[in-house]
Amino acid sequence: MVSLKTLLEFPTSEAVLRAGKAKISEKIASICMRRSERWAMGKAEALLAAATRNPFRKAPFQSHLISLEMYVSMLLHYREHLTTLEKQMDALANEIEEYKIIQSIPGIGEKIAATIISEIGEIDRFNHPKKLVAFAGVDPSVHISGKFTATINRITKRGSSRLRHSLFLAVLCSLRRTGSKKMKAFYDKKIAEGKPHKVAMIACVNKLLPWIFALLRRKETFLDLA
Repeated sequence: MVSLKTLLEFPTSEAVLRAGKAKISEKIASICMRRSERWAMGKAEALLAAATRNPFRKAPFQSHLISLEMYVSMLLHYREHLTTLEKQMDALANEIEEYKIIQSIPGIGEKIAATIISEIGEIDRFNHPKKLVAFAGVDPSVHISGKFTATINRITKRGSSRLRHSLFLAVLCSLRRTGSKKMKAFYDKKIAEGKPHKVAMIACVNKLLPWIFALLRRKETFLDLA
């Protein structure tokens, strides 16, 4: 938003250079009041440096500036619309019991929890955690049978890609210092076994899904005891 509104005010390198550092930093600071004046000054300096390097100081046609203004205004309008939709989604999600249950797992915030709930739907659709793992597409594409051992075994990536992406984000967040002790211990164990980071992450997602399945089935919150 800061970039778009600044571009709307100073659409060309000529406009940037004519305005100067003080005016630009003042404008940036007024748009993003939660940041410091020093931050705004740094952004103004970077913008001035870019304008100085730019060999094309003016727009060749006035119509280009009109189009730019139209597109920027449209993007800002869409942003306001999306913000309204997000507030409505949050209000709806807060009415759902499962939403708060999912958030009890360290690393899963509001947006990730809402995505997981919307993609899974009713947990009763799945009679076993493995069915949920398969739905997320993180089950192995090749199963070892008899004396056969696959040299390359990728996940199937079938099912919901949005759910799969949200689960990977949840695992990343849970591995932070303030995240899940259980998940961090499991990840460290896989790394100690010589597993690459990506393989360990997939293993963590496969660990997370049964947790989600059990919590939603039992209507219980998560206990993070490592």
